[in-house]
Amino acid sequence: MARTTKLSLSDWDTLHANGPFPLKTLYKTKLEASALMPSTLDRYNDAAQEIQKLIKEAKNKNQGFRAYGSAWSMSKIAHQKDSMHYNAHMNTYFSFMDQDLHALSGYDASNLFLFQCGNNIKEISEKLAGHGKSLKTSGASNGQTIAGCISTGVHGSGINVGSVQDYVVGLNIIIGPDPGDIVYLERHTKPALNDVFVQKLRSRVIRNDGLFNAALVGLGSFGFIHGVVIEAQNLFLIKRYVRELKKEKAIALAESLDFKGFKSIPSELDSAGNGNMPYHYKVFVNQYKDNGNYVVELMYKKPFKLNYPDPFPVIKKSIYRDLVNLAVEIGSRVPSTIPLFINALKNSILPKVNEESTGTLAETFWDAPYQGPAYACSFGVDHKNSKKALEVLTKVSIDEGPIPGIFAMRFIKKSKATLSFARFPTTCMVEIDGVLWNEKKNIGTLKGFSKKMIQALKDNNIPFTIHWGKNADWAFPGLVDHMYGQDAKTWREYRCALLSDDMQKLFSNEFLTQTGLAKKETVNDPNLIKSLV
Repeated sequence: MARTTKLSLSDWDTLHANGPFPLKTLYKTKLEASALMPSTLDRYNDAAQEIQKLIKEAKNKNQGFRAYGSAWSMSKIAHQKDSMHYNAHMNTYFSFMDQDLHALSGYDASNLFLFQCGNNIKEISEKLAGHGKSLKTSGASNGQTIAGCISTGVHGSGINVGSVQDYVVGLNIIIGPDPGDIVYLERHTKPALNDVFVQKLRSRVIRNDGLFNAALVGLGSFGFIHGVVIEAQNLFLIKRYVRELKKEKAIALAESLDFKGFKSIPSELDSAGNGNMPYHYKVFVNQYKDNGNYVVELMYKKPFKLNYPDPFPVIKKSIYRDLVNLAVEIGSRVPSTIPLFINALKNSILPKVNEESTGTLAETFWDAPYQGPAYACSFGVDHKNSKKALEVLTKVSIDEGPIPGIFAMRFIKKSKATLSFARFPTTCMVEIDGVLWNEKKNIGTLKGFSKKMIQALKDNNIPFTIHWGKNADWAFPGLVDHMYGQDAKTWREYRCALLSDDMQKLFSNEFLTQTGLAKKETVNDPNLIKSLV
């Protein structure tokens, strides 16, 4: 059965990395085994009823309500000043059989799993491994909840894979307090589960590509995501290399993503002597020290086999694993004053490396060990604009600061999600992560720096997006409409069609209002969210 309890506000301070923010009520719902309710499915449905009670309570108080996961977002996207629900204990899951699939489904039942919202990536990887399966990609670390990952578009660097939301095939969402307010969404062009199973979730099904794609990166505002159906794949290994390349060569690879002529790793050549296409490519850029080289990280997918070398001795000590970790690691080596930090970067304290490791996805993108004050900004551009965007943004970081942080670039496949920042055929994520500074020390503010980066991209006619969970000047006038154009309006239309007026208000927050995404749109098409299969 499910039990919902209130947490003290001090729990919020402890849980939230960027807090504290003003908050009235924080809840958590925990599934508990019970002799009276032995079925996992029954406990899952009982939890949904508990959530609906909390939604009704918030509605009666004319308050907002929002789900809350691992609190890794550095924007205020997850915050709601009234009531929040801490999801971490909602972590059951289901596997499927052929009889659960839709008649038109092209999926392999053994690859489909429904994970409750509070499962984090590490838990999911462990559960999938028990079935001989793996996620297709993840973020740079593994602590985010699955609902939080897809709501903000968490990405890795799977060049031909995409972001976490791109292997989601179904969403079980609670959109209100009434019996008909639990829905199961999936694409009508690629249905997964049949109505018989969906009815077991006490849900009504809507198969509609447009609605599904809008809700997929829903920013926590399409309702309470209770369950996520994903498509996994068989376990595989990743062979990881860290090398130093001439920066012209590293950038040329970024702009072309043509690795046939890349022959610097002899073990990654095909039978014709051409370079293999990597699973992952990442470029590290220290804008304060130009020695003519960039450190790059390349990963190649390999068939799974037993008895591969233990990757942890390398991964645990690797400085080139997570950009935030890299910045904080550098910051820890020098006194805490920002000028000394910048001088350390100018002196190029980044080591030359030739790391290699082999491991599963979960072993390679492992725990985030860093602690301390940090910031993270991330812009998505077409990979063909990666050189130009990097030059523009690094210039801002030097001219307006110098800003205590360093850059990296990662590359991901275009997403079908309406508001995904992986908007381009191949999106280059240009990231700058670093340590927070005392804004009274004549360096300027993080918000001001963020604003100037946005303006610089606009002035140079570089189309861009911004990672929803990262630091940015989210109040920049017309920002979302500039980035997404008609798609922002389309997203709002689907949201308004799915949610009643009072639920639109209840599932909104300051972030949604600030970005203009809370704006009400008139829905002229009565069949906009009709189930099409």
